[in-house]
Amino acid sequence: MFIIDGTNLLWAIQGLHEDSEIAGEAQLCRTLDRYFAKVGEEGEIVFDGAGPADKSAFDGVGYLEVVFSGFGSDADTVIEEKVQANTAPRRLTVVSSDRRLRKAAGERKAAATKSELFWNQVLAELNRKGPAKQEPEEKRDGLTEGETEHWMGMFGLEE
Repeated sequence: MFIIDGTNLLWAIQGLHEDSEIAGEAQLCRTLDRYFAKVGEEGEIVFDGAGPADKSAFDGVGYLEVVFSGFGSDADTVIEEKVQANTAPRRLTVVSSDRRLRKAAGERKAAATKSELFWNQVLAELNRKGPAKQEPEEKRDGLTEGETEHWMGMFGLEE
């Protein structure tokens, strides 16, 4: 399980890739959802503030829970509380370049990684191609004339 400092990650992405296509929270969440689906993990991302009034842009991200801290708190505080409340902190990874959050993770024996490193990992995984699956020749070429006649006869069909 990953808990991600969303605002921190957005800043890191913009610092790493000025021409990044990740321009906002919704695009980031869709990209992370694809990553988590590919690696078979789940994540939680926490952003500062209340977020957009219309949160429908976040619909359909099944591998990532999206949380906004609201006006009375900040993402760092929400993440710290989540780390403290987690019942299996050794299975937890906190993603943030913020020392405060990495320290909070370490105190609970959770893993912590800097946003830049995590983002590079995300991009590498999404750009990695799996082993090429060889399709059978029959799929592209179709059946031979003899095979077609055989199956037509088996089903009692005439050409």
